[in-house]
Amino acid sequence: MKVLLTLVSFCSVVTSLFSQNKDSLSSHKIVLPWFVERFKISAGAFYVVNKTNVQLSLHDASGTDMDFEKDLGINKEIATFIADFQWQISRRSRVAMNYYHINRNSTHTLQKDIIVEGNTYPVNSSVSSFFNTTIYQFSYGYAILSKPTYEAGLTIGTHVLHANTGISLNGVNAGAEIQNDFGFTAPLPDLGFWGAWSMGNRFAMNTSISYFALTLENKSGRLLAFNLNLTYKLIDQLDLTLGYTGLDFKVDVIKTDVTGNFKWGYNGPALTVNFSFGKKSWTH
Repeated sequence: MKVLLTLVSFCSVVTSLFSQNKDSLSSHKIVLPWFVERFKISAGAFYVVNKTNVQLSLHDASGTDMDFEKDLGINKEIATFIADFQWQISRRSRVAMNYYHINRNSTHTLQKDIIVEGNTYPVNSSVSSFFNTTIYQFSYGYAILSKPTYEAGLTIGTHVLHANTGISLNGVNAGAEIQNDFGFTAPLPDLGFWGAWSMGNRFAMNTSISYFALTLENKSGRLLAFNLNLTYKLIDQLDLTLGYTGLDFKVDVIKTDVTGNFKWGYNGPALTVNFSFGKKSWTH
């Protein structure tokens, strides 16, 4: 009987202590920087400065390595739309999605012979060309450091690149229609790190860098990306971000009869408006 009473008494004490500890934890909220929100949607403008090299070859014949801006007269600079969505899953975990689309084309008089997939585009001929890209970026980030005024951690994700490029001869220079088109979709995974810190109640800065290289069957590629952003809190739930971003990638693609080598790099400033919403289990 005494043993039973002792066990009951012990269980009562443990239960009481557990309840007190649980109540204490539930009443204590984690403090995170003011820029950490449950959900955040961003949209704005991105001014892109491009550098593009493309080579399309038959398996039994080489093609010309084309500098699209220099050899084909494609515009180097262009403005485009950029959008982003971020979900702060917990104190340390977050996922993000990013999207932008860049279309470029030109009509140009060639200053040298260009060979593409066995077709020759002669010097002084007029050609039309295009290089269109769409990029979807997905990432998961984990904050190794999580303090009231700063965060830092690691990311893992992928850039899904969809590209289409082509060239065609204008007029009747060759006596027949000559054109070449080539497209591909390539997922390029990446690993990186990021850091963010607040500078008072309205300003915050964050930066990130990622890199990876991968070979999959008929595709291989490498990627280097970076971002540097300054955010200003306009009002609650509404921020303004001025940033500078860049990406450099190389993709080699082998299809049935054609080998494509793509090198594309860009960098430039971006301005976005950020709207935040959603309940969170932490305070600022």
